[in-house]
Parts: sequence; C-alpha cells; structure tokens
Amino acid sequence: MQHIPAALTIAGTDPSGGAGIQADLKTFQEIQTYGMSVITSVVAQNTTGVQDVHHMPVSMIKQQLDSVISDISFQAFKTGMLANIDIMDAVVEKISCLDIAYIMDPVMVTTSGDTLISKDSREYLRDNLLPMATLVTPNIPEAEVIISGTIETAEDMQRAAQQIVHEFGAEAALVKGGHLEGKAVDFLYDGEIMHTFSAERIDTKNTHGTGCTYSAAITAYMSQGYSLPNAVQHAKEFVTVAIRDSFSVGHGSGPTNQWAHRMERVKK
Repeated sequence: MQHIPAALTIAGTDPSGGAGIQADLKTFQEIQTYGMSVITSVVAQNTTGVQDVHHMPVSMIKQQLDSVISDISFQAFKTGMLANIDIMDAVVEKISCLDIAYIMDPVMVTTSGDTLISKDSREYLRDNLLPMATLVTPNIPEAEVIISGTIETAEDMQRAAQQIVHEFGAEAALVKGGHLEGKAVDFLYDGEIMHTFSAERIDTKNTHGTGCTYSAAITAYMSQGYSLPNAVQHAKEFVTVAIRDSFSVGHGSGPTNQWAHRMERVKK
C-alpha cells in the first residue's frame, strides 16, 4: 500500500474560510498531506470578527476522534480552538494514546480581538495539554497568558519559550514575534537549543488565519518526517509567502493565501 502522509486537526470552524479548520485543511492540501478534521466548535465568524459560537457536545467530539483514530493512520496532529475545560478534557482522553507529533496552537484570541477561550480554561490548558505537546506555538499575547508575564523584547520571547518548556512541560515552544516591531522573528526552543527564524515584516491587514496556517504547516511537514527545526523553517517560509501574497475579501482582515507558494515555485 502506498504511504500517504496524513495529519489531523482538532479545532473550530470558520465559515468565511480564512481560519480554523478551513485554513488547516487548505494548508495540509497545499503541502500534500492528507488532511482530516474533528470539529470542536462551530463558529459564526468572518473577516470582521466573531458573531456567535456553538460548542459541539462532548460526546460528539469523542465520537469524531474515535472514528478517525480507529480507522486511519496519521503521523501528526494539531489542536486549535478548544473553548472550555470539558472539550479539553475530552481531547486529552482521546489523544493520550497517540505516540506521534502533537502541535498545539493555543488559540485564545482572534486576529480581530475576539476572545475564543474561557478564562477558567487557560489554567487547565497550561496544566494538562501543554505537557502533552511536541510543540506549542503561541503568539506574544498567548505566551503572556501562559507564563503570566509581560513580553516586550526578543529576550523576553526567548525566556518565555524556555519557561514554557522547563516550567510547564512542553517538549518545545515556538514564540512568534508578529506583535513586535521590526522583522518578524520567531524563537523555537527545543529544550536545549534556541533556534531563530526571521522573515520580512509585511505591511498588510490581511492576516486572518495566520496562526492557524503556520501551525498547520508545521503539522503537515512533521507528518512527512521533517525534523522539528526543519518543519518550522519550511512552515515559516510557507506562511511568509501566504501573508505577502494575501488578498482582500470581505470588509475586515482578509485571509492569508495558502496557494501563494505554488506561484512562488512557478516564479523560480
């Protein structure tokens, strides 16, 4: 039987197609990884923000996970929006048996500023999900929540990445610098080495789904057997091109362009 790399995303939806499950599956497809999904929450959102959220029954989340895990092999998975403790607990129960790469995007706030995770869930995420993660990918506001501190400089980012690993138990942490000035610099700490990934900062409002796309790209490359630093490097290049060649749809923050890297290859 032909081996096909496969990855699973466990997250919420975005009917406008820019973030969440939709962005993850688009990214998997573009990187030539077979994508599967488990929906945790149905989110009414668009480029301007979130209008409503309906969380899936816990029994249905568990059944979705059972359906996939019992039938199809996959080499990596990611979590995105896990809105409350009941949902997190269900996911923890079902993924604890998986001995494969787990990329955790600790989705807490949307690009437009809407909160997607209840306050009482943050401590549970930190105590129960972080220690299971091969990699956690917080932006600066999310990293500040995890460490209960302030991040204002590149040095603060590096210390936060180390703290997330050594104090909270993740195998590795990628703290993303999109909220600082200057170049877009991310720091990956794997428990021993601090890796630096730098890219041009692109002047655009079209960043809807950037975090989802970045973490999904890492997951896809990990499913194909890339080492963690190489997966992050390729994903950083993928998301940078996706932001640079983003486009405006709707009335708010437009989406990243997952197919932009195809045009990049044609140019080369």
